[in-house]
Amino acid sequence: MIGSLMMCVSVVVLLIGMLAGIVMGIQQNFLLGPAHAHLNLVGGVLLFLFGLYYRTFPTVGRSNLAKVQGWLHIVGGLLFPAGIALVLGISHRLEVVPIVGALTMLAAMVLFCVLVFRTERVRG
Repeated sequence: MIGSLMMCVSVVVLLIGMLAGIVMGIQQNFLLGPAHAHLNLVGGVLLFLFGLYYRTFPTVGRSNLAKVQGWLHIVGGLLFPAGIALVLGISHRLEVVPIVGALTMLAAMVLFCVLVFRTERVRG
């Protein structure tokens, strides 16, 4: 089920995000702080919450729409902070990367909204 995958990916992402934060602290170089924060929030926390929702409502989590939503968020949740890091650390010319990541996550969030409202309508 996509919920389990999302939860597993999220804990790995959070571990990487924490390690990145520790490295930034040791080096006293916080240039990539925005990428670190977005990685933890959208790649870790949100992904875990989505996984919990799909675990709570397993029928929803088994739907094709949930699978599309999950994969979109996994891809966008990694692409967006990586793109922020590229723009901050390498070149502003790479700004298309975080834009694509943000729009991918937006699409995933729209799908999640659809799933939640459908579920709530059925539950009445």
